[in-house]
Amino acid sequence: MKTLIFTVGAARDHDRLPTDVRQVIDNALSDYAAAGRGDVKRLQGRPYYRLRVGRYRVVFAEDQVTILLIYIGKRETTTYNRT
Repeated sequence: MKTLIFTVGAARDHDRLPTDVRQVIDNALSDYAAAGRGDVKRLQGRPYYRLRVGRYRVVFAEDQVTILLIYIGKRETTTYNRT
């Protein structure tokens, strides 16, 4: 299982989420970190990936042992402009 590391901004985004949404995102991150399961795509023109969890997107970078979470937010907002 890969280690999840939150940036300051991602931790702030995570804390601001409603409790039920936070639980769904935590489960999706755990599934991806443990088994690589999830709707993940590489972002064009950037060295990041995104994990789609319903209306929310988690933007992250990863290597062999860690996943660095950069942004968590709704797709309708400026999700991809903040990275």
